[in-house]
Amino acid sequence: MSVYLWVKAAHIIFVVALMAGLLIYPRYKLHQIKAQPGEPLFDTMQEASNRLRKIILNPSLVLVWLLGLTMLYLNPSLLSQGWMHTKLLLVLILSGLHGYFISIGKKIDRGDAQPTPKTLKMLNEVPFLIMIGVVLLAVLKPF
Repeated sequence: MSVYLWVKAAHIIFVVALMAGLLIYPRYKLHQIKAQPGEPLFDTMQEASNRLRKIILNPSLVLVWLLGLTMLYLNPSLLSQGWMHTKLLLVLILSGLHGYFISIGKKIDRGDAQPTPKTLKMLNEVPFLIMIGVVLLAVLKPF
């Protein structure tokens, strides 16, 4: 079995972990803002979201990028395909969304201006929509 396939398998594993984290992180923060600092729910959600960020989100994002770039190194012909350019753009947007989520989370932890619960609920759906585009591009290779 080729090294490329092992790298691809690991890439997919960490994409799944990253997506799971991006889909649950805004929900943790939504529960956190429903409580006041010092209340058990606030503290529990703050701790859970910080662990999620440190143990799953940040390491997965780094590994997704490293493994993805390794695949491009092992198979540079992928960069000549239009679908890959679009996929990389969506991955950049998803990475920026990760940073935005972390920024919002830190503001909530500090008690700074917070997004509304409605905004957090809507943000919760964005990673899933982007992931649909990435998967369709990677599987269908439409152009």
